[in-house]
Amino acid sequence: MKKYTISAALAVYNEEANIVDCIQSLKKVADEVIVVDGTSQDRTAQLAEKLGAHVIKTTNKPMFHINKNLAIDDCSGNWILLIDADERISSELAAEIKQTVNKNPKEEGFFINRRNWFLGGYLKKGGVYPDSVIRLFKKGKGRLPQISVHEQVRIEGEVGHLKGDIVHFADPTFKRYLLRANRYTDQTSQELEKKNPGRGPIPVIYYMIVKPLATLVNIYVRHKGYQDGFRGFIWALFSGFHHFYAYVKYWQSKK
Repeated sequence: MKKYTISAALAVYNEEANIVDCIQSLKKVADEVIVVDGTSQDRTAQLAEKLGAHVIKTTNKPMFHINKNLAIDDCSGNWILLIDADERISSELAAEIKQTVNKNPKEEGFFINRRNWFLGGYLKKGGVYPDSVIRLFKKGKGRLPQISVHEQVRIEGEVGHLKGDIVHFADPTFKRYLLRANRYTDQTSQELEKKNPGRGPIPVIYYMIVKPLATLVNIYVRHKGYQDGFRGFIWALFSGFHHFYAYVKYWQSKK
């Protein structure tokens, strides 16, 4: 039976705290690791090279997915596993991926669930799990549209779903969560710029009261975020505040 090769693709910037654990987890499944480094100011590139990754140095693009596509383009494997530096591949998922690709499946790509770490534990409810993302696809069949930071890989063909989970350590501390939240509210504020709802009482009430409360209730009640205890409440609360903060940034830009 033919053995199919797997390339892991990453785009990184200042990830020296994550890159070693990430690449070591990828060695369980990948025949090569391609890292596109946006001229990190720390030791990210050096650590990746030391672990045997092929590192391509470029600029840190405002649209991060441009560098992800550069990594995808440089992969030589039959299959590509797209991963972020703050994610890890378990031994179980690695075995499932290898078993799947060596069957030469009819699917051109696969969703993989993510378990998200937040405030010292994994979020199991609140719409956060399974957090399915397309991360495994045949070479030449998947690409990021480069429109939004939250976009999925666009697959040419049928898409399946693996059973294993990627472990996601996006928010190992609350400080890190707030830093990421600040970036995401910047992006939402820019989207509001395009919609331009204005600074009148109706958009103020909607974006600063109605939408934050609706988001909190949706995550905490409808999606049972309360089952995650305190961390579930904080996740729901700050997910609601996202819209509040984004509108304030938009409002300020219109002064």
